[in-house]
Amino acid sequence: MTKGFPKIRDVADAAGVSTATVSRALSAPDRVSADTRAIVLKAIEETGYRVNHAARNLRRRQAGGIVVLVPNLANPFFSQILSGITFAMATSGYNVLIADTRQAPNAEHRILDYLHNNRADGLIVLDANLPEDVLSAGDTSNHHPPIVFACEWLDADPRPTVTIDNEEGARLAIRHLADLGHRRIGHLMGPPDNILTITRAKGARAALADLGLALREDWFFDGDFSLASGAAAAHAWLALEDRPTAIFCASDAMACGFIGELHHKGVRVPDEVSVVGFDDIEIAAHFVPSLTTIAQPRALIGETAARKLLALISEGRENGSATGASDILPVQLVVRESSAPPR
Repeated sequence: MTKGFPKIRDVADAAGVSTATVSRALSAPDRVSADTRAIVLKAIEETGYRVNHAARNLRRRQAGGIVVLVPNLANPFFSQILSGITFAMATSGYNVLIADTRQAPNAEHRILDYLHNNRADGLIVLDANLPEDVLSAGDTSNHHPPIVFACEWLDADPRPTVTIDNEEGARLAIRHLADLGHRRIGHLMGPPDNILTITRAKGARAALADLGLALREDWFFDGDFSLASGAAAAHAWLALEDRPTAIFCASDAMACGFIGELHHKGVRVPDEVSVVGFDDIEIAAHFVPSLTTIAQPRALIGETAARKLLALISEGRENGSATGASDILPVQLVVRESSAPPR
């Protein structure tokens, strides 16, 4: 241990690296190798060095935190994404503030505060349905923080995005049901103005067309990603005289609501209808029947978005110049008990 309060020079000496390398390992971990970062972190532990974040942020005129804008914190889908974000931020020295864009009072005013009042060094936006004038308001300032979109995105927005191949996920779901022998396949959609709804429905329609299967509008049910809308879709399915034998749901929550309501009505899944979800939330593997679904790497989405934001902050890039191609991460079909050949 060093005497008195250890300084960054003490860490550098213990790690056998320069003070600049120690600084990069703390403020921009992506700019050093994993081995170097591990050596620096070990030296920090051995010397007892503590970063004075308040002083550092004051020198840099930074807020010392990033904000994650989430459309519904009660939705279990976001849990692993938030975990990935906080994991990536753990050694960065930035605090993570999470704000609900739908439930909190005066949410739009709070977002404008983050953009204009030096309350955040960067934002990760998981809600592409925010009014365009709210996010574009940041473009009027020369000192607004960078923004990275995750999961959802705006087609005309140049900001960096981390997402998955939603169309391919829908195709995987439809092809899986077709491979089981289903020729009458429906789709339970999300909110009509949501980019995920649009791309997943597009993928489902394309897959049905490619397979030469019927594409019937009365087999495309309205939903909103919630359990309740899944239950409502179950009633709509039951009301049909000519029913599809399989349903691809645009979210696991809707699939669970759909299956649960059918159970209450005495309809067995997958004996009478097969169901495939999307997301692979934690309950999917434990539901009865366990849910066949399209898994997306939610923790990796969060981690990738956080590291992309850290790079923008480190480079000192302003929001208007923070452009870049999207990172599109792969999806995977997870086959469980809720899908089976038609009987």
